[in-house]
Amino acid sequence: MNSRWLTWGGVAGALGLVLWLALRNSGAHEESAGSGETATARRTFAASVVAIGTIKPQIGAEVRVGSRISGRVRRLRVNIGDRVGRGQVIAELETEELDALAAERRAAVTESEAAVTRVKATTALAAAELVRQEQLQEQGVATRADVEVARERHAVARAQLASAAAAAERARAELESALVQRSFAVLSSPIAGIVASVATQEGETIAAGLNAPTFLTVVDLGRLQVNTYVDEVDIGKIEVGQRAVFTVDAFPTRDFEGSVSAIYPSATIQDNVVKYVAAVRIGRDAGVLRPEMTASVSIRLEERSALAVPARAIRREGGRSVVYVTGGPSPEAREVRVGWRDGAWIEVVRGLTEGERILMDPPAGADAPR
Repeated sequence: MNSRWLTWGGVAGALGLVLWLALRNSGAHEESAGSGETATARRTFAASVVAIGTIKPQIGAEVRVGSRISGRVRRLRVNIGDRVGRGQVIAELETEELDALAAERRAAVTESEAAVTRVKATTALAAAELVRQEQLQEQGVATRADVEVARERHAVARAQLASAAAAAERARAELESALVQRSFAVLSSPIAGIVASVATQEGETIAAGLNAPTFLTVVDLGRLQVNTYVDEVDIGKIEVGQRAVFTVDAFPTRDFEGSVSAIYPSATIQDNVVKYVAAVRIGRDAGVLRPEMTASVSIRLEERSALAVPARAIRREGGRSVVYVTGGPSPEAREVRVGWRDGAWIEVVRGLTEGERILMDPPAGADAPR
């Protein structure tokens, strides 16, 4: 009986030893494996230049509407914030003096045209008389002197007709000028947009000099751009056509897209730093934005799809970048060549193939990449 208990005790001890060794080996494997695995994946990497900009109207999208003539404002048809169409009447000046001038010019035209009619009749008579005198001379009734007198009268009549016609043309031109001046009393918007400011009120008298006095300013909010102030260190990387993304404080969770439309050659100085303006044309969402808003702009220099792994999976060992590839009996240290870094991900240029699994946290003793 004692031998039986010794036999069962030996078996139990052997089973315990095997179980202990199995647990030990399992623990050692988990320790070497780190905290988990991950698979290599493809990501889009993008290098960018980040800068601050200001939303401005494009050239031609902001117009100051003024008057070319002096006068008193009879009616102002719009106010700040009103939407106006192209050609819409926005203000009118008093036109009494202009109407009187136009009526005077119109009467002058009528008088000059009547003078032309009279002179035409005189010229026709002088021409007929010249023909008659020439016929009488051939018959021996009229003398050569009579013919010369008739020819002179005809020449004078023709000169008077030319003068009368010129006077009539001048009168018509003066009437046209008066009508044009009259048209200046009606101000219309040259573009479609929003009234941004009004500088004149009804009843005020304006005096037009070398500079036309501004009635109001119209802005087309559909044609805005971001004047982005790029540091001189980065301006050489910017090219027309590059994609840009920006945000404004009014819509902090919304990304607006655009593209670089121009790079201004003149520099500006901000806080003793030389900066250049890169104009970013705004896409279809420009209507909700307003001029002078501050924008945080990211100009995308280059984008490419590349094989990438989490940055924490890469270690430096002996001056090399390595990752630990799983799938075999034990993790394999594999040398890799890295490229761009985008946040928590690093591009792998060489050393891995897509789909291979690596340890997220390599074994202790290796240095993480800087």
